[in-house]
Amino acid sequence: MQIKDRINAFIKLGKFLGEINTETNHILKKAEAENGWFTPDNISFALKNWSQALSEENLEQWVAAYNLEEAQPKTVAIIMAGNIPLVGFHDFLSVLITGNKVLAKLSSNDKTLLPYLASHLISVEPRFKDLIEFTEGRLQNFDAVIATGSNNTARYFEYYFGKYPNIIRKNRNSVAVLTGEETEAELVKLADDIFRYFGLGCRNVSKIYIPENYNFEAFFKAMYSWKAIINNHKYINNYDYNKAVYLMDSFPLLDNEFMILKQDTGFSSPISVVFYEFYPGLESLKADLKANEMQIQCLVSKAGFTNEVAFGEAQHPQLWDYADGVDTVAFLLKI
Repeated sequence: MQIKDRINAFIKLGKFLGEINTETNHILKKAEAENGWFTPDNISFALKNWSQALSEENLEQWVAAYNLEEAQPKTVAIIMAGNIPLVGFHDFLSVLITGNKVLAKLSSNDKTLLPYLASHLISVEPRFKDLIEFTEGRLQNFDAVIATGSNNTARYFEYYFGKYPNIIRKNRNSVAVLTGEETEAELVKLADDIFRYFGLGCRNVSKIYIPENYNFEAFFKAMYSWKAIINNHKYINNYDYNKAVYLMDSFPLLDNEFMILKQDTGFSSPISVVFYEFYPGLESLKADLKANEMQIQCLVSKAGFTNEVAFGEAQHPQLWDYADGVDTVAFLLKI
């Protein structure tokens, strides 16, 4: 199969994703039933994002940066996370677009959506059938590994898969840097970066950096665009629990009845909680962020940081925006 054939198949898949009726599709209903965080809105958002990403222009631009010579396919084991819908799709796409074979071990939290997309991909390009395998058992007979998990599971991955060429991803979170000069529209977009997928993704903003004496009034006003999130029973259970724990420990909090702001130097805030930290100046903050870059997935700001992401764009990565900054395609081409 030539690269053009693979690209054309994914273009067709992208068009299919844009045509799915999320209200009546029984496969999507099944995914929702299996995972309470996979609401119809979040599944629809993920499908729309991938539909837009898999355009001919995007795919051609993405692969143009590489020399994708035809070679004997290697088998790449992908151990997928399940925190947000289709979180492992980019790895799946990368392995197949480079002409290799996918051996995927799905998360129990997201075991329906990707096989559904894979079946449609095979229907438009049957030659993919021999290049896609899903397994629930022990991974065997593979040449390389891409594994995504927590810091704890990463140690397990490194122990078992360290002898293979690998990409092993650990916990990362995203941050936003505010200057106090943001417009209301920008702060509303920041709310999207915080609350989309209930804050479960590595590209969700879990911490904000703010200047000393920052006035939170405009920030909290903008957050109200997501006030309906409290109606999700899983979310409100987390909100109530975290609030109770913090109050029992006498932590000072800022609270608007559906989100909690806690001053904290950490990055990984619990669901319904956003950490905040004051900074004395942008230059000192740049040094601090540089020192912690291995914990940060993306930085949302308009303050002029290198590789900063615009407000509202954290959950709209391009095909060439690689997790942890590790070029997956370049890795696959070296196997």
